[in-house]
Amino acid sequence: MPIAVVSPTGAITMATNTETTYGGSVAGLTLEGEAHTLSGLFAVLLRVVIGGMMLFAGLGKFAAISGEAFDASGYLANVDAASPVSGLYGAMAASPTFVEMANIMVPWTQVLIGVALIVGGFVRLAAFGGALQMLMFYLGGWEGDILAAFDSTLIYAVVFVTVAALGAGRILGADGYIETLEVGGEPLIERFPVMRYLLG
Repeated sequence: MPIAVVSPTGAITMATNTETTYGGSVAGLTLEGEAHTLSGLFAVLLRVVIGGMMLFAGLGKFAAISGEAFDASGYLANVDAASPVSGLYGAMAASPTFVEMANIMVPWTQVLIGVALIVGGFVRLAAFGGALQMLMFYLGGWEGDILAAFDSTLIYAVVFVTVAALGAGRILGADGYIETLEVGGEPLIERFPVMRYLLG
């Protein structure tokens, strides 16, 4: 299948690969499959769309854009008692320092996650941050109704994890370039192996 490759000089070329397979093993179960020729395109679309969602969610929390500043206290203080995190979120709401920190961190992290996903840079780190936020919203929104178990925030969390697992930043994304950078004569990800968990 044609794959877009970004060279260290920034040139975009198309490489041809007739077969792309996925595989792995989970709890003794072997998973194998062949990707569709459009899989790379859809990985990029998924990355950009979920990034756009986060970017606009973050921007909408700035008073200069929406006309109203974000305030986490109302959300934190009104979590349903059925939620497993109601006590924790209630304690957070009672701390003015924590609320002020959340009022700054939530919008800014959403904007940064969105930008990172759109440009395809530090995709795994950004996707982890997005999944963590969605999981926190999911737990805070739980009201004990089993029919609401699969709400949108849980689905968003799974999408973030999927984007990270697909290595979507390597396809028409900055991570494909960043991973080729050399530090001390070695590729970045060989010199600093931990970067494999942040890029991709």
